[in-house]
Amino acid sequence: MSDTLRPFHLAIPVTDLELAKKWYRQVFHCSLGRESSSWVDFNFFGHQLVVHLVTDNRDSLKRNLVDGKQVPPRHFGIILDPEEWKKIADKCKKLNLEFRIEPHNRFRNRVGEQFTFFIDDPFGNTLEFKAFQDDEQIFAVGTHP
Repeated sequence: MSDTLRPFHLAIPVTDLELAKKWYRQVFHCSLGRESSSWVDFNFFGHQLVVHLVTDNRDSLKRNLVDGKQVPPRHFGIILDPEEWKKIADKCKKLNLEFRIEPHNRFRNRVGEQFTFFIDDPFGNTLEFKAFQDDEQIFAVGTHP
């Protein structure tokens, strides 16, 4: 396996391509890539995020309890450094975005301690933003209740 981390590719459903372009560009400064009448590529923190046009995007999944919070099992996100994480959390607050889960410190003083928050895009896709004080904790082994 290469020591160089390769970008991931993730495709998610949206019901309005123009709104998706506006939202991802305004909130996260994602640059646009290729696009068609049914999908658009974004540069999402160096990774390829593709939004695909659908007519319906109902979220019917239950939530999982993680460190006292109801986390949607269908979500994606990015691990940032703590300074960038705080900047994005502050920007989301300034834009009055509704947090699905408010910014907080998860697993405090335990294996995998991290800062995290969750927001939904305008189409119900849940995004998680997290940061570790110690990146060695990203793949730490341990069990949580």
